Formats: sequence, C-alpha cells, structure tokens
Amino acid sequence: MGLYMPESIPQMPEKFFHDLSTMNFQEISFEIAKKFLDNDVPAREIERIIEEALNFDIPLVNLHDNVNVLELFHGPTLAFKDVGARFMSRLMSYLIKDSDEILNIIVATSGDTGSAVANGFYQVAGTQVFVLYPSRKVSEIQEKQLATLGENIIALEIDGTFDDCQKLAKQALCDEALTQRMMLTSANSVNISRLIPQSFYYFYAYSQLKLRDSKKVVISVPSGNFGNLVAGLIAKKMGLPIYKFVASTNVNSVVPEYLETGEYRPRPSIHTLSNAMDVGNPSNFARMLDLYDHSWKNIRADVLGANFDDEKTRDAIKTVFEKYGYIMDPHGAVGYLGLMEVMGNDPETEIGIFIETAHPVKFIDIVEPVIDTKIEIPERLEKYLKREILSIKLPNNYDIFKEYLLS
Repeated sequence: MGLYMPESIPQMPEKFFHDLSTMNFQEISFEIAKKFLDNDVPAREIERIIEEALNFDIPLVNLHDNVNVLELFHGPTLAFKDVGARFMSRLMSYLIKDSDEILNIIVATSGDTGSAVANGFYQVAGTQVFVLYPSRKVSEIQEKQLATLGENIIALEIDGTFDDCQKLAKQALCDEALTQRMMLTSANSVNISRLIPQSFYYFYAYSQLKLRDSKKVVISVPSGNFGNLVAGLIAKKMGLPIYKFVASTNVNSVVPEYLETGEYRPRPSIHTLSNAMDVGNPSNFARMLDLYDHSWKNIRADVLGANFDDEKTRDAIKTVFEKYGYIMDPHGAVGYLGLMEVMGNDPETEIGIFIETAHPVKFIDIVEPVIDTKIEIPERLEKYLKREILSIKLPNNYDIFKEYLLS
C-alpha cells in the first residue's frame, strides 16, 4: 500500500515568518492550511474547520535554561493526535457532504491515535469508524477513551500487536473486493489529511520561542510510526528554520539504526512503557525517504537518531520531576532524553524543544510509582473511566476481519 504525499511542498512567504510571533495558533494554522487546500476547499470552510477542530492551546513551556517543552496534550483526549484527528474529521465531513454513502474509516492504534480519532469522528454525520487496537497492549485510560463511545465508533480488540493491527488495516484498504462494496479510507497518518495539520504546531512552537532569531533550534520528537516527525520535516521544507530534528525512540529503534548505518531493518515490535511508539516497521519512513529523494546522506543532514530503554525512561521521569517539578509521560521522557543527548553532543545547538505527546495521567500506572506522587485526573478524562468498554474481540486473521466488516 502506497502513501499519499503532496505533489509539492508549498513555501511560506517571508511576510508570514515576519508576522509569526504576532499570530495565534488558529491564525498560523489557517495560513498553512490555505497553501495545501485553497484549490479544493473555500477559505471560509478552512477557517470554520480550524475554529472547530483546533479550539485549544498548545503552549511552549520553559523547563530549564534553553530547554523547552511543547505540550500537545491540551485537546479533548489529552494527546497530540487530537490536532490531526479533529482537523481530518471536519475536513472529511465537508468533502462527503453531498454523498449518500457512509464513509467507513479504519484506524489501527497503539494507544492515542485510536482515542483521538474515535472522539474526533464521534457522531460526525456520514461516517463510521473501526478502531483496531492490540489486546492488553494499551493503557486502561486509552482503552476507555477509544472503546466506550459506541454509536458510529466500533472498537475491535485484536489478538496481536500494533503491527498486526496496522497490517489488517492495510490489507482491507488494498482489497478491491472490499472497497467495491464499502467506501473505505484510513485515519492513520497514512492519510495525509491527518498528517498535514500536525505541521501547524511546529510553526506555533517556533513563534513562541524567545530570542529565536539566528539561533540554532533542535526539536526532539518521540517517534513510533513517524507521522509526527514527518510533519515537522514538512514544516522545515516549507521554510521553518529548524536546525535539526531528533528521531527519539524506545527500543523499537529501526529508524535511529538506519540513521546510524544507512540500513533499514524492520522487525516485530517490542512492548515498552512508551507503548504508542512500539512500532517495528513504521509506515511513515517511506515519506521520510520521499522528502529527501531516498538519500541517506540528505536525511542525516536534518535528522539525528536516539533510542532509550524503559530503565532510562523511568530515570528521566524521576529526575526531571525531582529537579524541576515537571511530570513527563513515558513518550515525552524519551523525547527529553533524545534532546539532552543531542544538545550534549552538538555544541552548535542553542535552543532545544522536546514534545510532550500525552498528559502523564494517561500513563498513571507507570508514572505515579516512579515519582511517588499522586497525579490529579482532569475532569474531562475522569468521565471515561466510569464507562463500560464496548469493544469486540477478534483474532489476528484477515479473513475474519473482512467478514466482520462486510457483516
């Protein structure tokens, strides 16, 4: 299954960068979205979609010295996937508004994608969502968020790994016998309409930096399927002056290994504390190659790799809390570690940003024992904990999955 990419990456004008620090998140997003959608969606509709979808802030918080945290967990499901999922759901709803068919959306998730997509599409007219997630490999809170909604959201608990869920989704989307009977699309980052809006917050992060001009800025992105990093690289291709990106992973380190050796060796994923990054064959690696003309040398010029095990992840959570009073989730901790490694090894780096992709409460069972402190559960998340899980269990078998879809 191939991945869509824009025919070309538009360049943002010099005036846009001159005005960047005076614009809010929605205004920045509108200017970028217009560059991609102007020929297909009226400007007033783009503005409406952004106002509905991106109605929350994404603050850049200074942790210490020249190290900053981009907090992407202030949306409805407390995870960065809210940005892409909410934008995509409104855009798709607009595009199918004149159709009599139901748009069936398949999404594989290792955690936060499923909850963001489920909530983004919940009760959106003309859509039905199938969320595939690996049995016993997402956190309790993540499962509650993606598997308790009902109505047009159908949660399928697959006996396997995230890679198995992703393979089932890809098989369905490539099955002509199936696609002739159902209007199918993906809500994973293979869908470009979910990935493009993720580029918005890289511009917004840069706009919030103080003393950024002429400084070399490094952004560390905790990475699993690599859609978030690709969105950052698209932002760089559009003119955002980022010095380097860091592909920070857990022990599922096929991309950092590629960046080190030039060889790409996918393999089955390993379960870790940072479960949303447990991906052994990331789909968006193909997009990374495309952006850099399949040149290892060119990718290496912009992207560095780093990987860390669970022990180092726990140590980072504990150390940052004790030194700075800041609570990181396991994914943010991996991002922090990657940033610290690069800033320690590259004296040219002057400002660092790492991305906090999820609120630490979503991994409360992991984080609380490490910091020995109770984490308060936000009200908008607590409501999910009281709901009944409605998922349907299926084996890791494509024929059975296909039969279920057709039923």
